[in-house]
Amino acid sequence: MKKIIWFLISIAGAIAFSFIALARDESINAIWFIVAAICIYLIAYRFYSAWIAAKALVIDSSKITPSVRNNDGKDFIPTDKWIVMDLAQAEAIADLIDAASSQSARSALRSLQGEFSNLIGELVKQMIDVRVYVEAAIDFPEEEIDFLADNTLKENLYGLVESLLQIQDRAQQGALLRDGIKVVLAGKPNAGKSSLLNALAEQDAAIVTPVAGTTRDVLREQIHLEGVPLNIVDTAGLRETDDQVEMQGVQRAWKEIEEADAILYVVDITANNPIDIKMLWPEYFERFPNADQTIITLLNKVDLCDDPDIKNTPNSVIRLSAKTGQGLDMLKSQLLSSAGFNTSSEGVFSARRRHLSAIANALELLRTGINQLEGSGAGELLAEDLRQAQQYLSEITGDFSSDDLLGEIFSSFCIGK
Repeated sequence: MKKIIWFLISIAGAIAFSFIALARDESINAIWFIVAAICIYLIAYRFYSAWIAAKALVIDSSKITPSVRNNDGKDFIPTDKWIVMDLAQAEAIADLIDAASSQSARSALRSLQGEFSNLIGELVKQMIDVRVYVEAAIDFPEEEIDFLADNTLKENLYGLVESLLQIQDRAQQGALLRDGIKVVLAGKPNAGKSSLLNALAEQDAAIVTPVAGTTRDVLREQIHLEGVPLNIVDTAGLRETDDQVEMQGVQRAWKEIEEADAILYVVDITANNPIDIKMLWPEYFERFPNADQTIITLLNKVDLCDDPDIKNTPNSVIRLSAKTGQGLDMLKSQLLSSAGFNTSSEGVFSARRRHLSAIANALELLRTGINQLEGSGAGELLAEDLRQAQQYLSEITGDFSSDDLLGEIFSSFCIGK
């Protein structure tokens, strides 16, 4: 309705000025008035749209923790109850829009409502309390604060580590719901990789023929298991070849294998292959001797032979038939388990890789600080580790300056009075 009003006002003004120009026999000016009116309408509507977009970026403060501060460092809460969201909540809007399952949508909504931000904020407050104690002991030795003999400090530090581990676990679950994992199907020609892709996707995504080397390029399909997106990649059969087209397909297959989160190595069980993955696929271990990727060995075509004698192996081995669907449920369960997804997790919030990186860095610094304290009593090194750990966590939601810390020190101890 407001669009129509803007348009009518602009056109009415243009017509009025045009009649005046025509009455004075100024037809050229009349045309310019119409053009000017259209330009005015476009500019005015652009500002109106920007204003509407700005209003969309605020949410009810009853759902969101205040994240806006005055220059004096105190929380600012407008009287109309509307405040700006923090960075993690803003990212959750995009996650909610892009959500491909109900589980990922719910996790994004929890982040949007501030659940993730509140947990990080509470942890930062606890870290500030510890920093205040340590910094005061270092900067004001006359206060005789002996944190080395105080077991409470160690308990607080271990408490921070435990709390951060719990947040990390929930964040990892949320990141899985958002990003999923990349699963690559690999193996020799005619092992049944394309048939397995079709079985997992529940559609004829790939051409399947008895001719070895049918698949010569990379095929991609996405499926969802328990809300977790799995990006399945079918590749060309791995073998030595003189065919230029197939050779390029094999090169692309190795590139996908290198970038995979999990690899499904498909074996034709009717070919009497060995079960040990290192004997089955020595090329992989030669190319990537230090790789830590999850490899699941799939003994395909069990519908065509008796049960094989499976030896004990450190790698996962699953017997299945891509044609009949036997063993697919076990494979799906194994994929979720290897990805670290806990189907019983509740209260999962959406998280991104940068959040996981910040949490991991903060955890490493906390553990280093504890070792510094217990090993050599280095309070200065502990203080620096705590500062950097807090900085990493602050990257998720907001900042806490050194001036804020100094204010906390003076407010917590009777220093300078």
